[in-house]
Formats: sequence, C-alpha cells, structure tokens
Amino acid sequence: MSEATQSDTNEESGGSVVMLSGDLIFSSRVKAAAERAGLLFRVAGNLPEDETESIRFVVLDLSTRSKLATEIVTQCNERCPQAKLIAYGPHVQVEKLGKARAAGIAMVMTNGQFDRQLPRLFT
Repeated sequence: MSEATQSDTNEESGGSVVMLSGDLIFSSRVKAAAERAGLLFRVAGNLPEDETESIRFVVLDLSTRSKLATEIVTQCNERCPQAKLIAYGPHVQVEKLGKARAAGIAMVMTNGQFDRQLPRLFT
C-alpha cells in the first residue's frame, strides 16, 4: 500500500503523525485528532525513508500491520528517534499485543483504549 493521504495543514506544523495501517476508515479519525493537535498526518504501509525528522508519532495498527511490530522499533530508532511509537489492536488478539510489547513498543493498547485516548493522544 502506498501513502494514501497527507494533510494539507500549513508548513508551520509542530510535526507529523505517521499511521501504519490498511484501515482507511479508522485512519480518518486518527487524522482528525492529529490535525486538531496541529500535526500533519500520513497513512502508509511502511515507515517512510525520507522526511522523517518531523515525525513526532508513529502509530502501528496491529490489525493490519502486525508483521511490522518486530522491526518497527529499530526503524524508528534509525529514522525518527524523536518519535513516540504507539501500537494498538483488538483485545482478543492477545498474541499480537504481546509480540508488540516484546518487540520493545512501550505504548501498546487495545482498540478501545486507543479510541478513548485518541482525542488527547497527540497533545
């Protein structure tokens, strides 16, 4: 999947949110939260290799991109060490949530937790 959307927020943005997901419907809610916080938004299948210095948050959707969990910590450390890495997935997929934690992702949430925190997550 290629980059599907990038916000038209002005260049004076405080950074950006990159969401690694195949769920374009839910990503619109994440985009709205990012824009409310003054951040650019991009949804992609993989972490971008360029323009990573402005990334403040990387959001990993374990429902659609769980295979990235084992490599995303290293990628973030190399490309955007300033970014906060967040992973979320269904509460019934305990193994995916556990693998994300074991890979070193500090903030792993269920879908419900992520949804509840979304309004203030990027502030």
